[in-house]
Amino acid sequence: MATAVKICGITRPEDALAAARAGAHAIGVVFYSPSPRYVAPARAADILRALPPFITTVALFVDPAPEEVRATLSEAPAALLQFHGSEGPDFCRQFGRPYVKAVRMRQGVDLLQYAREYHDAKALLLDNYVEGLHGGSGAAFDWSLIPRGLPLPVILSGGLTPENVMDAVRRVRPSAVDVSSGVESAKGMKDAAKIAAFIKGVRNADG
Repeated sequence: MATAVKICGITRPEDALAAARAGAHAIGVVFYSPSPRYVAPARAADILRALPPFITTVALFVDPAPEEVRATLSEAPAALLQFHGSEGPDFCRQFGRPYVKAVRMRQGVDLLQYAREYHDAKALLLDNYVEGLHGGSGAAFDWSLIPRGLPLPVILSGGLTPENVMDAVRRVRPSAVDVSSGVESAKGMKDAAKIAAFIKGVRNADG
């Protein structure tokens, strides 16, 4: 199967459209206010409305209150939830939407245990561990930490760029890749040429 591509940290409708035109399968909007890629729900709603059909919309949260998630989704009804903090399985599954659980990768992380605990997640999103950051660090982790035979699909994230994504896909063979800072001209500002080059690298790896 072709490796799916998610462009995360979208802050402008034109960037969402550029991702869709280049062949992205999903776009992500960040509802974590400390992030430079944060968007308010009303702004996110504008982004989601701009998208063509069949693009999965993903709402990213970091340790939110349940009422925050519900209020955000009432205004910007993304199809898939992505939890990037310490949210437990019961928290993630209470909103009646499919979800992805992010894991910040470093030595000692037991992905098999995560897969057991979050068994109903659509995937585990594997990102680099950087103290104080919840994604968007621009740094890769050691891909050899990913065990073979995980019972959940893997979304590979962290430090991916148009230059290294072909190697990443060939080595890890994830179900999907997720990129944010690697296709930006500035924080929160996506570069259409970089998005296109990134997706071309993924397709070349699949071929």
